[in-house]
Amino acid sequence: MSSELVCYSGHEILPLICCLAFAILVTSCFSCFSFQGTPPIKLGKRPLGNGLWSYLLDYYQSSVGVWGYDPVQGAFAAPLRLRFHMVGWLILWASLLTVTPFDSRKCLSSKFRIPLSVLQSGVVSLFLYSFFQYIVNHFLPPVSHPGGACEHKIRRIPQWTDTTTELPAFATQNWRCAVAEESHDISEKRFEGTTAALTGEPLGRQMWTNQPKSNGKSDTTTDDKQEELIKEMAAGGRTDKPGTFNPSKNPNSCDQLFRANQIRSYLAKPGNQAPDNSTEKQKSVKEALHKAAHFYSMLQMDDGHWGGDYAGPHFLMPGLIVVWYIMGKPTLMMDEQAQQLMKHYILVHQQSDGGWGTHIESPSTMFGTTLMYVAMRLLGVPEDDSAAVAGRKFLHAQGGAIMTSSWAKFYLCLLGVMDWKAHNSVPPEMWLLPNFTPFHPGRMWCHARMVYLPMSYLYSRRYVYTQAKTDPVISSLRKELYVEQDYDTIPWSSTRHWVAPMDNYSPIPPLMKFIQNVLACYENWAVFQPFKNFVRRYANDFCADYMAVEDLQTNYIDIGPVNKVLNMLSAFEVADSDLQNQHVMNHMLRVQDYLWIADDGMKMQGYNGSQLWDTAFAMQAYNEADLLDEFPEVSKKAWTYFERSQLLCSEAAQASPAYKYESAELRKQYYRHVSEGGWPFSTSAQGWPISDCTADGLKGVLCLLKSKAVQEGVNKNTLKPIDGERLGKAISVILSYQNEDGGWATYENNRGFGWYESLNPSEAFGDIMIDYSYVECSMACLTALYEFQQRFPKTRCREVQHSMDNGRNFLKSIQREDGSWYGSWAICFCNGTWFGIEGLVKSGEPLDSVPLQKACHFLLKQQRPNGGWGEDFSSCLDKDYGQNGMDTYGDEGSSVVNTSWALLALACAECKDTEAIKRGIQYLMKRQLPCGDWPQEGILGVFNRSCGITYTSYRNVFPIWAMGRCQSVYGKQLDE
Repeated sequence: MSSELVCYSGHEILPLICCLAFAILVTSCFSCFSFQGTPPIKLGKRPLGNGLWSYLLDYYQSSVGVWGYDPVQGAFAAPLRLRFHMVGWLILWASLLTVTPFDSRKCLSSKFRIPLSVLQSGVVSLFLYSFFQYIVNHFLPPVSHPGGACEHKIRRIPQWTDTTTELPAFATQNWRCAVAEESHDISEKRFEGTTAALTGEPLGRQMWTNQPKSNGKSDTTTDDKQEELIKEMAAGGRTDKPGTFNPSKNPNSCDQLFRANQIRSYLAKPGNQAPDNSTEKQKSVKEALHKAAHFYSMLQMDDGHWGGDYAGPHFLMPGLIVVWYIMGKPTLMMDEQAQQLMKHYILVHQQSDGGWGTHIESPSTMFGTTLMYVAMRLLGVPEDDSAAVAGRKFLHAQGGAIMTSSWAKFYLCLLGVMDWKAHNSVPPEMWLLPNFTPFHPGRMWCHARMVYLPMSYLYSRRYVYTQAKTDPVISSLRKELYVEQDYDTIPWSSTRHWVAPMDNYSPIPPLMKFIQNVLACYENWAVFQPFKNFVRRYANDFCADYMAVEDLQTNYIDIGPVNKVLNMLSAFEVADSDLQNQHVMNHMLRVQDYLWIADDGMKMQGYNGSQLWDTAFAMQAYNEADLLDEFPEVSKKAWTYFERSQLLCSEAAQASPAYKYESAELRKQYYRHVSEGGWPFSTSAQGWPISDCTADGLKGVLCLLKSKAVQEGVNKNTLKPIDGERLGKAISVILSYQNEDGGWATYENNRGFGWYESLNPSEAFGDIMIDYSYVECSMACLTALYEFQQRFPKTRCREVQHSMDNGRNFLKSIQREDGSWYGSWAICFCNGTWFGIEGLVKSGEPLDSVPLQKACHFLLKQQRPNGGWGEDFSSCLDKDYGQNGMDTYGDEGSSVVNTSWALLALACAECKDTEAIKRGIQYLMKRQLPCGDWPQEGILGVFNRSCGITYTSYRNVFPIWAMGRCQSVYGKQLDE
């Protein structure tokens, strides 16, 4: 009698599948931990491909990529990804087994007594898992898509009293901008006798000083007529007295002091003359171009770069003032005249409601008002001053300082005018997690990472100004900042999540609030204290070390102004408040790099300048206008700046402490992308490469290689060459920056996930958690690859073409339905759409393709009756084209720079509507000033969706570029 074959039950097989999934997961995590960044030579390198299987193929064929987790890319090796996907599939299979009925009589075979239904569920689960991945990768919006228009748009507008204020006489008479080696000499003389020492490449450094030139000569002319002409040319079309400012007319400075100094210096050199300043308009595009280029060449600094006002945010300088005050108000950091000029800036930007905006064109916010009010008081403005009274009135109307956003609260806690219980936890222990964990600070966007690094250190130390209890100003601020409530009775813990609606641009999601409440328990409950105190020691040691390395890698400039001042305070705390400590002194030495003086006073810039950025744009503009050899000295000086600004390539850069941190092992340890061969936004000494700055630096060099003057200088050894090896390093940096979605982010690869944004704790800023791919960075890199390919067609052609194909697909994936692209770094759709169109054209998109035709249609639809185009900051904030254009600070809604961006886009796409192009060019020529300059209009830069920033050079370089390109494409039609 034969017995019937009985299969294993599904419940018997389920544990085996779970154990297999667990084993794969554990071994994969072990591999991540053991082989992260191994081998170091392959760190930051990604296999070619468009998905997992193609990555896997190239990984084995070309041996590209690390074995485990790559902390520079924020990515796992292709084989590890496959194993993690296997774990996902096995978990889904196990889940199906729990609900699937089994027929124990139908087995795979007599040898393998596995029910067929189990295998069928495995196949079904594999199909479902694959289908889910396909949907996620092909149909959901890309993580880097900036999204559509905001539902709740800004309706408040800034308002100022119609008052013209004049700078103190010493500002216009004594202060000037020193650059490069001279700036180093001045700083070293100022800090003589201390332990401070400047390191890094000096070229590009710009600092305002009231010290006379070392040679004793002055550029000031005794010719009253010429001096009057200089001031007129520097005024940017404004008719007010030089050195005066009226924000009710325009809160943007026109950089009068800097431009007057540069023009004066230019005219003092033998043989130099100013452009014809007659009021007669230019008759042809060529004449307008030449005059514009002549004017702009006068502004070039002696070291080859273009400088300018790069300020605008109102939360930067108050942070510096708070830290300066905490450190004992050292005059080496800020002397008496600097303090007066800062006070002047704060007072002239106060709005008629008593508040200050987050930036110069923002309506008043609690973020801006709280910080500017505190800074004003710390600089000596009395409590009963009319400005202080008006500021308090605004603060109290919104509920007092407990209603400001978290970054402002952080500074208040440091100063001792808010209890640390009012601030949500910033735990440094996160840095001790394994690098490959889903949320590790090393995966964050570098600006957020480098700000929250010193924040976590200072928060964990509960650092407070040591004289807070006895300082009368602090005692008074504890009363002034809050509404009819004694400071000691405020229920601080309950205010952690309080924020005024006007500050709440990016509301903290429920998930993050829940995490913050859990962390509050972790910070305060006794049961957690032994563990917290034990672990926090190691976390703080790591943070202190990481900050010290960031200081060395950037020659104490740091990545930006917020982490600059917080790193400086952290160094002060580590040094036990020793102001003479070398690290503290080195920090103070570099504060000047961030300060700028304009017609509205002294302010803190959003970076240590935009030197490389502006210079790269200028050379591309001069090239397209065929002006490189009409201004040979300009081209040669710019070449020198490019040559010495390429990161870690000059002798001074390689002699600095930063150079040793370029090793793969140290880059892995401190989460740094490769730097050598890249270009920065500002200076070599600042040390952070950026994808689009590297691309535009490379394009600037390739443009200058066409200049006869530059070629002659290189051949005669009067200019240093930038050889093929250095160009190859730049291309390697650009290729390494490309993300898996085909786009390019800013400083690093996107190491995180889209859901990180649900953990954004800032309230005031949007999309700060990861380094997204942007249309601007992607276009810059695509066009650099194109220009490189044109000049060196046989060099790395497979990689370059693959990169360009993926980049083109990315640009199309983030284009809006109306044909536009949202601009994340400038205002806004005109800029983004220019980048989108040019990126597509240069990467091979046919001119008659649907994406390009839609983009051209979008721009043509936005042209205004006067022939120009215009937007203001509301386009960025609302993510919707501002239909009133630049109505407040432009010309009948149009803007010179927005018009230039639109023309650059349409000419690149060879738009057939020549009448629209002609009207746009005529608008630019109409708006050109007699000297060749253009008026300073509204704010043009933006970051993190909600904060505007100034680029005074844009009003010059982009009209030159647009007219030059249109002249090349449309020829004599423009003058008909």
